[in-house]
Amino acid sequence: MKPSMPSSNKTVSEQNHTSPPPSESSSGLSSGSGTGKGTGANVSTHVSARRVALTGLLAALALIFSYVEALVPFNAGVPGIKLGLANLVPLIILYRLDARYAFAANLIRVFLAGLLFSGMFAALYSLAGSVTSFLVMYLLKKTNLFSVIGVSTAGGVFHNIGQLCVAILAVSGPQLIHYLPVLIISGMAAGIIVGIGGTILLDRIPVKLFRE
Repeated sequence: MKPSMPSSNKTVSEQNHTSPPPSESSSGLSSGSGTGKGTGANVSTHVSARRVALTGLLAALALIFSYVEALVPFNAGVPGIKLGLANLVPLIILYRLDARYAFAANLIRVFLAGLLFSGMFAALYSLAGSVTSFLVMYLLKKTNLFSVIGVSTAGGVFHNIGQLCVAILAVSGPQLIHYLPVLIISGMAAGIIVGIGGTILLDRIPVKLFRE
């Protein structure tokens, strides 16, 4: 006499009907994770675009400062001496955004100023001074041992030193080294003024403007 097992078959069929297919749960997980990844990518793209746009606006502001300095006649008796108001912008970007954005804004300002009103030969001097100044300011800021005024002062000094090196190599030879003490003093004075202005602006400009 063979035993029949209807109850067992019924239980198996009930389990098959009640348990959800594994493909549905796995597809739900994959779609959810895909949505999360897409959202993160959108946020990252939005943040990068916002920072790039802000850097472009600040670079335009630095270009306006350069134009104002070119309009105002100033003759200190030594070529290359000026206040350097345009250096306010990379200083603020360096402390509020990132070194990459500050460096990019500096390069944009130098090349556009050379194309528009200062000439490419003057842009070469400005580029040498700006790159040297920025590297020094970046390294000093990373140490966290100097104030904004101290970092700006060092940047002003090395801006003039970078320009002097290009002038010695490209134009007149080593006799221009006699201008070094004057350039150091003028660079310190300009750097202190720019540093004071940068300190005031960093306190006045809302931090949320630079947040992600």
